[in-house]
Amino acid sequence: MKVLVTGAGGQLGRCFKKAALDYPELDFTFTTSEEFDLTQFGVVGAYFRREQFDVCINCAAYTNVEQAEKEQEMAYLVNAESVRNLSAECAENDCLLIHFSTDYVFDGQKETPYSEEDETGPLNVYGASKLLGEQYILNNTSQYLIFRVSWLYSDLGKNFFNTIRNKAEAGEVLNITTAQHGTPTNAYDLAYFVLEILAKDKVTFGLYHYSNQGEATWYDFAHEILSLIESPTELKENNDYKTLATRPAYSVLNKEKVSKTFEIPISDWKVSLKKLI
Repeated sequence: MKVLVTGAGGQLGRCFKKAALDYPELDFTFTTSEEFDLTQFGVVGAYFRREQFDVCINCAAYTNVEQAEKEQEMAYLVNAESVRNLSAECAENDCLLIHFSTDYVFDGQKETPYSEEDETGPLNVYGASKLLGEQYILNNTSQYLIFRVSWLYSDLGKNFFNTIRNKAEAGEVLNITTAQHGTPTNAYDLAYFVLEILAKDKVTFGLYHYSNQGEATWYDFAHEILSLIESPTELKENNDYKTLATRPAYSVLNKEKVSKTFEIPISDWKVSLKKLI
């Protein structure tokens, strides 16, 4: 099985690259956004026709939620228009597309976990661009797996986990919000989940929600990190921090569908955090 992983220089792509070492039966090609720019539409088509991949795991994305409010055109180009072209090329070349969306497609008005059937209503450019990317995939191909994921972190790249750890090591006082509820998700868990599906050859096309189990606020997440690394850093609650992008107050994802379909265990977020540390 020939597997292309795009966006291999980003956090999730790098996690896939590490996890891939445990799946020698799969033939991986990893490309960074510099090596294989999905916004260069003509290049994408030629590459797919030449290489004839069986699977494309698309980790390329514009993920800076704040900056997307300023760079709307770029956010839509990467998260939507390039996904439209990629999904069309996958369909043309009989290639399964595995793509990652976000809990930010929801408006956060619910107080119970969001299922795949719940109405979407993104509050920011990032969420809207990712939702449009989803819609393009649904329009262009029937061979797809879309995973809406939430609060990804790892020991790689820029993310909340590394930010908190670095600030704690620097002795900074942390001011973290309690106003948002979601689920911290270990990006390695997501990578292994996807590769298990491919290794077992039990692909069931569709849209799924995936995160670790449980829920937390960003404050809870920070508190757990500090506790596990045994840091004396002072942690304060602060809900007055102003941001350009509006975030959903509640974006916990319901994992019933993905659990029943693939029967691969999903860890509690605290367990996965401890495992990483």
